[in-house]
Amino acid sequence: MSPPLIQTSELTRRYGAVTALDALSVVIEPGITGLVGANGAGKSTLAKILLGLVSPSSGSASVMGHDVVQGRAQIRALVGYMPEHDCLPPDMSATEFVAFLARCSGLPATAARERAAEVLRHVGLFEERYRPMGGYSTGMAQRVKLAQALVHDPRILILDEPTNGLDPAGRDEMLALVARTGHEFGISVLVSSHLLGELERICERIVLIEQGRLRRVASVGSLTEATGTLVVELDRDAATLQHFAELLSARGLTARLERHNVLVEVPAGDVSAGDVPAHDGTVPTGHHVPAEYAVYDAVRDVALSMDAGILRLERRRGQLAELFHGQ
Repeated sequence: MSPPLIQTSELTRRYGAVTALDALSVVIEPGITGLVGANGAGKSTLAKILLGLVSPSSGSASVMGHDVVQGRAQIRALVGYMPEHDCLPPDMSATEFVAFLARCSGLPATAARERAAEVLRHVGLFEERYRPMGGYSTGMAQRVKLAQALVHDPRILILDEPTNGLDPAGRDEMLALVARTGHEFGISVLVSSHLLGELERICERIVLIEQGRLRRVASVGSLTEATGTLVVELDRDAATLQHFAELLSARGLTARLERHNVLVEVPAGDVSAGDVPAHDGTVPTGHHVPAEYAVYDAVRDVALSMDAGILRLERRRGQLAELFHGQ
């Protein structure tokens, strides 16, 4: 019997008086899994422990049967990691950077260059691969980070906030790219994000953690038994949130302010594309789209027009209300 993809038992990590992970026990099976929790929940700490970059204070963890302390070399050969933070040398081209990391993984020079070209083509940067990365947009930089995670042909990808800093279109493209990578290459993916609504679109299961503790592991199917209300949280004050709700209402949506969130009702079924006008006032016609997609697009468009960041965007669910209560 094959070992689980990832397994932790009573995994704890402390930084002085702060407990980042608190007796976390979880089993993650192959496929695309979302790791969700608010900022500071312990997602990045878990990823670093799985990669062997940070040692547990107590408890244990394994990746494909390899202990994270004793089997670090084996794990790094099996896992590709896309970090959240910026890590690209601005004066290097994407080809140079990705090929260099391929060499670090043990590929000969010629094979490293060929593999770098392959993964850069996969992420949509083949034509731009010789440009210095300092001139790349945020979306292009995120694609390079995904390419370097793939260059040594890993069995598992760990992606830390892969849509961070991207506009709505860029987030959609990155999510589609992650899903295609997992399904076409047969690579298991653990993708960390604080936006549950995005993870639901590509993941088979969700792992919810809060304050370093496991809150729930569930299939996306069970979590998408949702109400018809979309919860939106922005990085703005109450007055701006009220204005945001008014702008959505002006576009024909039912939106209201509740505490620190804006609640938007999602109609059932499909709607005409013209039922939710674009932010420039144009009304596309001639096709229908799922109502949920139209509302998501409208929320993103209005937030973008206000230069507001979306902190939370998801369907309201009874079983998830406690997880984000008070956040």
